[in-house]
Amino acid sequence: MKPSAYPPPVVPGEFIAKPSGDADSQLDVGVLFVGAGPAGLAGAIRLAQLLDEAPQVKEALGEMPIVVVEKGRYPGAHLCSGAVVNPIAFKKLFPDTPPKDLPFFGPVEDEAVYCLTESWAGRIPTPPTMANHGNWIASLSQVGRWLGERAEELGVTILNETVGGKLLVDEGVVRGVKVADKGLDRDGKPLGNHEPGPDLMARVTVLAEGTVGHLTQAALEQFRIARPSPQVYALGVKEVWEVPRPLDRVIHTMGWPLRPWARCHEFGGSFAYPMGKDKVSLGLVVGMDYTDAGLSVHDLLQELKLHPLFRDVLQGGQRAERGWGAKTIPEGGYHSLPERMSVPGALIVGDAAGLVNVPSLKGVHTSMWSGILAAEAIFARLKEGLDKASSTAIDGYDRALQESFVAHELREVRNMRQAFKHGFFVGGALACLMTLTRGRFPSGKIDIGQDSDHDMEASGYTYKAADGKVTFDKLSSVHASGNRSRDNQPNHIRVKIDVPETLADTWIKMCPAEVYEWHEEGGKKVLFVNSTNCIHCGAINAKGGRLTMPEGGSGPEYTQM
Repeated sequence: MKPSAYPPPVVPGEFIAKPSGDADSQLDVGVLFVGAGPAGLAGAIRLAQLLDEAPQVKEALGEMPIVVVEKGRYPGAHLCSGAVVNPIAFKKLFPDTPPKDLPFFGPVEDEAVYCLTESWAGRIPTPPTMANHGNWIASLSQVGRWLGERAEELGVTILNETVGGKLLVDEGVVRGVKVADKGLDRDGKPLGNHEPGPDLMARVTVLAEGTVGHLTQAALEQFRIARPSPQVYALGVKEVWEVPRPLDRVIHTMGWPLRPWARCHEFGGSFAYPMGKDKVSLGLVVGMDYTDAGLSVHDLLQELKLHPLFRDVLQGGQRAERGWGAKTIPEGGYHSLPERMSVPGALIVGDAAGLVNVPSLKGVHTSMWSGILAAEAIFARLKEGLDKASSTAIDGYDRALQESFVAHELREVRNMRQAFKHGFFVGGALACLMTLTRGRFPSGKIDIGQDSDHDMEASGYTYKAADGKVTFDKLSSVHASGNRSRDNQPNHIRVKIDVPETLADTWIKMCPAEVYEWHEEGGKKVLFVNSTNCIHCGAINAKGGRLTMPEGGSGPEYTQM
């Protein structure tokens, strides 16, 4: 049973619209960034820096030369990652800021990689791709908040709790974004506090929505800029713990609790990072091409915490307030990048494009650098006189990206994630050969297909009940994410309800926030979608569904993820 056989109820072109032409419902801006993540904010900051050196160009962009729309309550509210960060983009944007004033906990001083069995941890040499000398430890949600503050200091307008509902396209050119309405009930009817969303009209729109942004998907379909290989994803679930003893190193693991056999398609690993002297972040990342309908990344993380390696790290501690989150990661790499990242009127940056170096476990610096390159390409065109009627794509961004270290990094590891379709042992051997040859072996492309094309099978997984002290159930974890979605807001999750039981079980176990549940109606099991629980992790997109626009300000409120 393949999830792809049950596509979500989405009408082609549903998220594309023409500008309304109504002056009362239209707001003109200069350059619009959709998403206040690392890519969008880095781009906005770099563009603001360049415009400050060219006041005439800035003046021509109007009263709001740079606008960032962010669906969360604040920048960082929906950001969740490891994160060990290569600081190259920070050095570019803030060359005069000392490292102690950047939003980091400190440099990586030591690291260790382990292979796990259920009760044993064997340390192995750190693979070259995973070496972290010169990198810094951070909370991505805190990085987002810090970058947002820097952007506003430079005059960037950030519109929080604002969701891009539709991409505005006229005569083959992206003209901006239609903001989704607020204050609708479950059936989409206006409530007393209804706020219709305006048309944000921009000279250039930068799609920086993250992993599964629905406007990016709409743009890929509208402009037929297919990915040579389908994008594949991983789901990461993370906790932050307050601990009595500082962790003295960065830890990565592979092996248990995942199974190594090729037939299982279980690829991933765990991490533990020190966050100062009194906190530790711990997480598990699993590829979404798995085939066991009972696999639950959240529950596997709970079992992982009982392993002797992590039990020692967490002993005497407690999960921090707002100490849980989850997010998907694009893992397709170089072969899964869109054919073009620029279309007339718009650019795609960061995780929306899929700029993650999976073997090195890094995506923040590549996302930020893509935002910087986008800003520089936009500025170059603005200086040439780019006007509102321009129908020419800013292809200088594509060229700059292909010539940058970002594309170079991704080319060298272009087949490493894909090699693990052969299982842990064969995949590991192939990855070693790819590292030795800097990606020249194999010379071609390894295809693994999209995550939803793998047959799901009845479960081989069982999980222990949560104890509420070290291990936690999903509902208590959703509460720890700070989720404040309205109970009666419209459902933003598109899935077919009448599906085989194995697929429904897949969604129920997969979702870390317990969005999907079995209900009984008239003596029959019926799948129920509780979208209020959703933390916008995006996992459903990989297994047969689709996220659309949530209500602005809904979802998690991360502070240290």
